[in-house]
Amino acid sequence: MTARKTACGSALLALALMGAAVPAQAAAGEKIGTVDTAFQWIGRDHDILVEAYDDPAVPGVTCYVSRARTGGIKGTLGLAEDRAEASIACRQVGPISFPEPLKKQEEVFSERMSILFKRLRIVRMVDPARNTLVYLTYSEKLIDGSPQNSVTAVPVDRSTPIPLRK
Repeated sequence: MTARKTACGSALLALALMGAAVPAQAAAGEKIGTVDTAFQWIGRDHDILVEAYDDPAVPGVTCYVSRARTGGIKGTLGLAEDRAEASIACRQVGPISFPEPLKKQEEVFSERMSILFKRLRIVRMVDPARNTLVYLTYSEKLIDGSPQNSVTAVPVDRSTPIPLRK
């Protein structure tokens, strides 16, 4: 192994450890429910978890995310790496308002999916031409992210233009 590869590996490990110490951008979602998908003799069953995330910058919008969770001993102890698959549906759940202008694209939620290396991310994008908020969910792994993703959109009434930061 070359010195360059060793240094690169050490740098990646250091970044992973620093990332584990940094808190997520937003609090964990509110658990709505779970559905068991596979029985496990020891530990919790494999399941699909559904959580709700209120957009912190857009009152009146909630995103519902479903994702697989690994059970068994590793899953129960928080040591398992969950699959990089998630689905998202964001909806207007009340009057939409914009206390402050939004960035054209911004990560609004981030939650750890494994002990060190994987995160579930939700990014909000603004489509000003259609006055619509677009939400994308995907998982990110330190070394090799997943191309699996899900997208949803929340149209905003034209009488309430979405303000953008300059």
